[in-house]
Amino acid sequence: MLRTHARVEASLTLRHGEQVLLTLLIPLALLIGLSLLDILPASQLGSTSKVDWITPRILALAVMSSAFTGQAIALGFDRRYGVLKRLSATALPRWLLVAGRLIAALVVVLLQAVVIGVVAAFLGWSPSLSGLLSAVLLLVLGTLAFGALGVLLGGALRAEAVLALANIVWFVLLLAGGILLAPSALPSGMAVVVELLPSGALAEGMRAALVDGSFALGPMAVLVVWAVLAGALATRTTKLT
Repeated sequence: MLRTHARVEASLTLRHGEQVLLTLLIPLALLIGLSLLDILPASQLGSTSKVDWITPRILALAVMSSAFTGQAIALGFDRRYGVLKRLSATALPRWLLVAGRLIAALVVVLLQAVVIGVVAAFLGWSPSLSGLLSAVLLLVLGTLAFGALGVLLGGALRAEAVLALANIVWFVLLLAGGILLAPSALPSGMAVVVELLPSGALAEGMRAALVDGSFALGPMAVLVVWAVLAGALATRTTKLT
């Protein structure tokens, strides 16, 4: 049942044009543009090449796009059209409805990571091999944390409000949440806050893993806390309609 539900959710996501644009085309456009153009400030790059610096952050953006924004919007409209209510009347238990969506998000993230990695490799990306295991763990934890936040948002508000708020949050986190601007480039007080956000923790953890080759234990802990808190709150606030 779990495998079937996850496969259906993943196929619906991949067949949706707007979802593909959000989860894959926009990250790829940012990856190519920021790698080829002189947009990033030299103070952020240091001795790291542009493609090596931006690729971990684009991977973090891809996770946020699919697991949070796409998940929240899909859930909000599933509630609006009665899909979730009808599914809950079947043999699928509630936990499986959520687990199937999270597994589908992991599948989409895996496909995103492969495509982004291949394109980045053509652009000259050379990740640290010693940090690949840490990067994989971060991708999984990031998907769970953002997925739980997506369920929390999409399961509590009206579909129109979810659509607007999910896109606003995505845009704010992209610009000021530690993805395009490293915390080191921000004032010290704001940098601490950004590092505690799921976007900042995932982006900095991916950079540490794929650039420095280190095991990003701190960012992993931040993502686990977000996943647990958002998941616990979502179980109390998610509505079927």
